[in-house]
Amino acid sequence: MNRAADPDVRTDAKSIPRARAAAAHPEPRWATKNNQKALIMRRRSRPKTKHLPKGLVIIHEDKDILVVDKPSGLLTMGTDTEKSRTAYFALTDYVRKGSAKSKNRIFIVHRLDRDTSGILIFAKNEQAKLCLQSQWKETKKRYLAVVHGTCEKRSETITSYLAENKAHVVYSTTDTKKGKLSHTAYRVLKETRDFALLEVDLLTGRKHQIRVHLADNGHPVVGDKKYGKGNQTHKRIALHALSISLRHPFSGKELTFETNVPAYFNELVGSLDQMNPRPKNIESEGPALEKGHCVSKKGRP
Repeated sequence: MNRAADPDVRTDAKSIPRARAAAAHPEPRWATKNNQKALIMRRRSRPKTKHLPKGLVIIHEDKDILVVDKPSGLLTMGTDTEKSRTAYFALTDYVRKGSAKSKNRIFIVHRLDRDTSGILIFAKNEQAKLCLQSQWKETKKRYLAVVHGTCEKRSETITSYLAENKAHVVYSTTDTKKGKLSHTAYRVLKETRDFALLEVDLLTGRKHQIRVHLADNGHPVVGDKKYGKGNQTHKRIALHALSISLRHPFSGKELTFETNVPAYFNELVGSLDQMNPRPKNIESEGPALEKGHCVSKKGRP
């Protein structure tokens, strides 16, 4: 079926990130971002990756942070039943270059659910970890989600208090003492007869927040067996951490990291080739950090 000619398909083509492969050695260029001149770097670092599991891609690495694109199906960190098949274990082995005697290590800054793919950030020293976590509320996190049905509102902010029961199921509650206030903003990028592609801003970072809020709104994420209509028809949950913007813990530079759209999303809502490409890595000076907000360069190990 030609989706471009399908009257039931609505697309905001300028808004949707383009799924494409990054060039190996492209030239950098300058662009304007928030009235500031920023260097857009499309080159990915090429570290030795023999200690990385299939699908785990390093987007950026420096002395203080390690940014990766995590595949669906890989845990962020270990559980009681799974210790080694995790991003944390693999990246620890990577920074130690496979040597058990190495003292190099990484620190977990935040987590993604096992079945959620996308941007995941680790710190390479404790000072960087504490700094990144201290500014986490100001860190901008954008996701892509494919949900069931078509949305009545083109954009909306969902607000509720979220709590978790003994079975580890997160739910919305009116009890302000039991739940934590949570906000999730979304806008519709594309719709088909059965699904809608949403860009989601995670305004607060509660466990399973996006999945619960979208399900509460009557549009559960495709493939979500816990909170939606998950079944064997859909091979994974259609939730992807697309980008993250933060300040570097020591330089104070504003950094934005972004991944490609998973091919699975194309299978659900059609081709995304017409979309405008977005930068993989944007770096700008930005205003100086307030004194004491993060560890200074003198504090780096």
